[in-house]
Amino acid sequence: MNNSSYAERRSSLETYFDRTAADTWARLTSTAKVSRIRETVRAGRDEMRSTLLSWLPEDLSGKRILDAGCGTGALAVEAARRGAEVIAIDIAGNLVNVARERAPTDLKGSIEFHVGDMLNPALGRFDHVVAMDSLIHYQPADIANTVATLMQRTRGSMVITFAPKTALLTAMHTVGKLFPRGDRAPAIVPVTAMTLCRLLKDRPESLGWNYAQTRLVTSGFYKSQAFELKRG
Repeated sequence: MNNSSYAERRSSLETYFDRTAADTWARLTSTAKVSRIRETVRAGRDEMRSTLLSWLPEDLSGKRILDAGCGTGALAVEAARRGAEVIAIDIAGNLVNVARERAPTDLKGSIEFHVGDMLNPALGRFDHVVAMDSLIHYQPADIANTVATLMQRTRGSMVITFAPKTALLTAMHTVGKLFPRGDRAPAIVPVTAMTLCRLLKDRPESLGWNYAQTRLVTSGFYKSQAFELKRG
């Protein structure tokens, strides 16, 4: 992996989500009233979360799940309700604190929250990995490298999302660049499923892994594509 590229982007994301936009994201992922634009983003994220969860087994008892980029913990909670032992990690400590506060105590499974890098080998091995909208700010090569690294520690499946490369999304990003730098989130990097498959197919880590399915979720200003890879 180009560690400098990945580390530099991770640092800017940590600054944004842990400091600049922590309160905004905590509100977006709650039931609090938000603007119409953010309502579409909330609805899109809810639909995407449901999609990714639908690709995991209904019974996750005894299964170890990595929620890579857990944010305020909604997906981790739902996986734990199914009996999973969830390792939920995010680079934004403030969001992880919110996730800890919101996590119910009557879960069938468990959630272990961490602040740090999703690629930390100390997190161990997993049956399934979920990365919802946590890779969309990285360059395609870094996305592929991240997936390949996690493949080595995953026994079952990986469900991730990426920003689809479409003319409309490109135009939206161009408009976004007109806003003052201090008001902007780190840029989303659009990519195609074909590009990711091409970047992964020659990686030795991907041996034995197969593309399973994909689904585009669109809701106003939210556009993200789900992508599933399975071992075997």
